[in-house]
Formats: sequence, structure tokens, C-alpha cells
Amino acid sequence: MDAEKIREYALGLNGVEEGFPFDNETLVFKVGGKMFLLLSLDSQPLRMNVKCEPDRAIELRGTYSYVLPGYHMNKTHWNTVVCEVGSKPKFILEWILESYNLILNSLPKKTQEIINGVKY
Repeated sequence: MDAEKIREYALGLNGVEEGFPFDNETLVFKVGGKMFLLLSLDSQPLRMNVKCEPDRAIELRGTYSYVLPGYHMNKTHWNTVVCEVGSKPKFILEWILESYNLILNSLPKKTQEIINGVKY
């Protein structure tokens, strides 16, 4: 899976913003001002960091050789996914969505409603 497909998918989620807050090589995606996806554009193969529930993070690392503890992140809550031959695009998109939902659900209800376009 390439960076552009990941970018398009992430930007298709409600309320997502992208930027380069750290450097010119790490594209960061946020919802409600909080990071849920970091994409390392200069790494070969492509790598991304996604947030995860701690038990799920350990489970994924034990199941998939291309899922590692989060590089430069809190390893309890973040995984690094190496998008190499053998990594499944379906799973990559699923993990991005899990990370997005984890952050979205941690936001105040009012913020969640605004992001989801709930009208009164």
C-alpha cells in the first residue's frame, strides 16, 4: 500500500486534518487536534504509526511480523506498521480506522457531534 492511498483514506474520515508539525518527512493526521496516524514518507518500505488499545497492540505484534512497537512513540499505545510485501492493505486500513475511532471516542461528546455532523 502506498502513501497516497493511505492519505486519501485518512482524509476521507470525518474531521481529519493533515500536516507536518515535526519535520518535512512525517505526515501527521489528526482528528479533534489529536494525532491518530503518522506516516513516515522517507522510509523504504513505507512505515506508519497508529494508536491501539494496549492489549490489541501486543496481539497485533505477536500475529504480524510487519507490526512493531511504535517507533518514537509510547510503545504501550502505538504500533509501527511496515507497509511491505506481505502486509495486507485491508488490515492497514482497518488499523487506521481503529486508531481514528480510538481518538474520536476520547474527545468530548460535543466535539464528536461536530465532527460527525450531528445537527440539532
